[in-house]
Amino acid sequence: MTIDERKGMAQTGVIQNLILENRGKLSISGVIDVLSFDDQVVMVETELGLLTVKGENLRINKLSIDTSEVIIEGEISYLAYSENKGEKNTGGSLLSKIFK
Repeated sequence: MTIDERKGMAQTGVIQNLILENRGKLSISGVIDVLSFDDQVVMVETELGLLTVKGENLRINKLSIDTSEVIIEGEISYLAYSENKGEKNTGGSLLSKIFK
């Protein structure tokens, strides 16, 4: 992310932090809702899109609606944001376009 993109995000008021400590504790700010969770997958709706957290022995230690924060603990192995539905994919491989 470039400095200009960060400035643009700060001006729109959408700032989100993900702090991963030793792959065992994940602090997320800017959380809107926890959509689903179990001991292997946690799906969190954030201001910047849907965040999927995968691992083992996952548990939600803190969920605060007031501060929009979630703390997930366990053996975290995967973090990914879903694509925003409003954005169009202009690039990609030929196979991804065929199987779209």
